[in-house]
Order: sequence, then structure tokens, then C-alpha cells
Amino acid sequence: MVRFTVAVTDHGFADLEIERSILEPIGCELVEGNCRTAEEAAALCEQADAVLTTFAPLNAQAIARMNKCRIIVRYGVGVDNVDVDFASGRRIPVVNVPDYGVHEVADHTLALLLAMVRQIPQIAANVRAGIWDPMPCRPLIGLGGKSLGLAGFGGISREVAKRASAFGLSVAAYDPYVSEDTFRRSGVKQVGWDTLLSESDIVSIHLPLTAQTRHLFGADAFRQMKRTAYLVNTSRGGVIHSGDLAAALENGQIAGAALDVVEEEPIAPHHVLLDSNRCLITSHCAWYSEESLVRLQRYAAMEIKRLFSDETPRHIVNRAALNKE
Repeated sequence: MVRFTVAVTDHGFADLEIERSILEPIGCELVEGNCRTAEEAAALCEQADAVLTTFAPLNAQAIARMNKCRIIVRYGVGVDNVDVDFASGRRIPVVNVPDYGVHEVADHTLALLLAMVRQIPQIAANVRAGIWDPMPCRPLIGLGGKSLGLAGFGGISREVAKRASAFGLSVAAYDPYVSEDTFRRSGVKQVGWDTLLSESDIVSIHLPLTAQTRHLFGADAFRQMKRTAYLVNTSRGGVIHSGDLAAALENGQIAGAALDVVEEEPIAPHHVLLDSNRCLITSHCAWYSEESLVRLQRYAAMEIKRLFSDETPRHIVNRAALNKE
């Protein structure tokens, strides 16, 4: 007997059998959509008790038409496509899945860092072109004794710190929302924003995209960084001003950048950053492994199951929505 309807606005999975195996036993029916607009999402979710979403725009207009919705779950970490403030006003908890790909993103961050600093793509391209040079792309730096600065010190960033220490990097981080005790227990030095920029040989970004962090890495930030410094971003593309980054690379304000995310995705074929041999870009794939796919589907479905089983979901973005006053 169907007790609840779960609308899935959009997804990129082969199927939803994992979600069904978790939710159907408690009386949920999944209604699958392929929503690209807020109007399509509103129509699909109008009578849904719960919503699973990936990229569909759930703006105020779409959420306002959700007559029965008790929870919105985003497949992923960011909730950029959901009007969280409006959902809070409707007392609808918005839930993300921050822990499904932590190790994959940390691994990818170090892979980008190593490939960038050691200039692996350029050297491999030279070998394919018939150039065999035992000392290529000079000067290459060693990592031992260099400093890694982490912008943000959440779960992924802490895993990056563990990996980085194995390469002999000294690690510092900036995050005003993390306790001194957490830094101390992690063995990572807590620093201010200006110090992070000016003293780091490599800066790795691990920040959510908010009004405060959008374009945080722009012309001013690049001017504060060492001219020999490298930048890595596996968080959100909008944290970096693409035009300012391109100028900083062109002018030699920083030595290089490695990005898994950009402001507009997919990146335009003739984007200026693609023409820079100082910039390495991958396709927003840091999160991905076959194992993380399974975790993402399972963890998202479990959050809905918790709510409908009178439990509290684990990762509520807007806890104020639970206030019954």
C-alpha cells in the first residue's frame, strides 16, 4: 500500500533500484522525472511527500507549489539549485549527502596537485611528440618542505591534509567555523585568511558556494599569493573568478592552477583557461567512483527513510526548518 510519494526530479544513474529497495518497503512510490526547468519540477513535485533532486532548479516558485513535501534531498554536497531560505519558511528540511565521496575527492585533489606541480600532462604530451627529456619543463619543484594551505577545513579537507603529510608537505588551514581543538587534533596549523594566501606554496579550495564565497578567489587574492604558488579547486567553480584566474596565470601572478570545477559547466570549448598550459582542468569528476555512486543513492534514500520512520535526517542544511514554533 502506497503511503508516500517520492518525486525524483532528475538523476544520472543507470536506474533507481537502490532507492526503491530502501523506500518501497516503507510504503513509498517513486515518481521519476527529467526536469530541466522550475516549472517542470513544480509540476512533478506538486503532490509529492518527498523530493530527490540533482540539478533541477528548485526555486521559490517551484517549492511554493509543493503542497505535501516534507523533505528535499539533494544528490550531492552542494545545494546551489535549491532555494534553502524559502524552503525553511515552508518548514521543509533541505538535506544534502556530504559523505558519499569524501575519499574520492581527497584522492583527486592530491592527483591534481601532483600532476600540476610535476607537470605530468605536459611531459606526457612531449613524449608522445617524440621529445625525450630527462629534465623537462624546468623548473620542477619538489614537494618536501613546501606548504599546503587549505581554504576550508571540513571532512574532505581533513582527508586531504592526511594525504598531503605523507608527501612531506606542511599543512595549514583557514576556517573560522572550525574549533581550535579540531585543528590541534588534526595536526594542522590554524591560520588567518591573509596568511593562508601569502605563505602557502599550494592553496587547495574546499569551500561551499555562498554569497560570501562567490569569487572569493579573484584579483585581490591572486595578488596576495606567491608568484610561485599553485591553486587547486575541487569544491565549487564559482568560488574562483575565471577571468581573474586567467589573467593571473597569463601575467605570472601565480605559477599554475588545477581545477575539477569551473564557473560554467561544461566549460566552453574555446574558454581562455583551456588555452593556458599553466592550467589543468578535469570534468567535475573528483567525486566519482563506482563505489561512491552506490553510496550516493543509498545515503540519499536513507535520509528520506529516516524522516518517514520518525527519525531525524543526519545532514539537514537548514535546521531552522524543524522549528515548529
